[in-house]
Amino acid sequence: MAGRGRVWRIGAAGLCLLLPLTGCGGRTAADSARAEVQHVLDRRAAALVAHDASAYGETGTRAEYARLRALPLASWSYRVTGVHRTSSGATADADLRYRVAGYDRAPVDVRRTLTLGRGAGGAWYVTADRPARRAGQQLWDQGTVTAVEGARSLVLGTGRPRAELRAFARMADRAAPAVSHEWGTDWSGRVVVLVPRSLAGMAGLLGSPASDYRGIAAVTTGEAGGSGRTPADRVVVNPEAYAGLGDVGKQVVLTHETTHVATRAHTTAATPLWLSEGYADWIGYLGAGRAPRAIAPELARAVQDGRAPGALPGDKDFGFTGDPTELAQAYESGWLACRMIADDWGAARLGAFYRAVGAHGKRPGAVEQALRKVLGTTPQRFTARWRDYVTKRLG
Repeated sequence: MAGRGRVWRIGAAGLCLLLPLTGCGGRTAADSARAEVQHVLDRRAAALVAHDASAYGETGTRAEYARLRALPLASWSYRVTGVHRTSSGATADADLRYRVAGYDRAPVDVRRTLTLGRGAGGAWYVTADRPARRAGQQLWDQGTVTAVEGARSLVLGTGRPRAELRAFARMADRAAPAVSHEWGTDWSGRVVVLVPRSLAGMAGLLGSPASDYRGIAAVTTGEAGGSGRTPADRVVVNPEAYAGLGDVGKQVVLTHETTHVATRAHTTAATPLWLSEGYADWIGYLGAGRAPRAIAPELARAVQDGRAPGALPGDKDFGFTGDPTELAQAYESGWLACRMIADDWGAARLGAFYRAVGAHGKRPGAVEQALRKVLGTTPQRFTARWRDYVTKRLG
């Protein structure tokens, strides 16, 4: 058969004539190395979860252990996908799956590249563990992780004072019940917040250029630096932009991002950004005591200048790399659309509308169907009503 080494047996001893790297019975040297490396990584993972520094050290460098030991882990495992021999040892490609105890319903799945050496007795040991090419960093790649746990939150930081992380935990603890009060309790009610050292650290976690997030106080990602396949949300903070906000602004940001965590299961390809971002802003600003013109200054300026928008913003209007004024107007427009629904139809109907749009599964027809079934209106009437609402509130 193609791809299989042919084995010829001669006499009782059995002489194997085979393709390179293939042993009797079809096992290759590459298979053997992969199995050996997998065994080492299994031991390493078990030692980390058990907080056994000595056993961890027996498998190689302890640098990651020192950085990781504050992270409350429910599970940690590697699956080796490839081993590549080098002059000094080998590199291994691996899928790392880990779960934070009490927060992650499913493991985070990230790609890693490990460098290995080989001892005098032939045993493999790990010399480095880093993100795979084009994979985002994990927080511990940037330094020692400090963990602060609140009543409903876990704040993980690198290079930040513990007192600052405690302040994040207090705000996240206020955000979670505020979101549940409006959205409901069909989510974990808990949030993980990552606070890196700098904007560059935030960009490293997200695997994108720092310029994409300059001026953005925080984002929520399905999994920072991960594959996007598992429901393990992280709120990732830009400490430089966040520091420039007042107390109210800081709380609004944390509540906004916590809303994204809560609504994740109902946010699909069918959900337009004006709805997902507008809804998060609507909950974020509840109780903030700010007038509409203070919350939507760029849109208010446009209305007063006779440049009121004629349509709700499209997804492209929410791009972080676009014009800052247009980005602000997009967020403000989505917020006012959701505020209008809550004012005119009620908060419960707003939540039902959000769920109905996401349940459609695909974008075409999703908003139209939800407008008809949940709000009893059409896109044309809804848009006209929104334009009138914007003009009255901001004019």
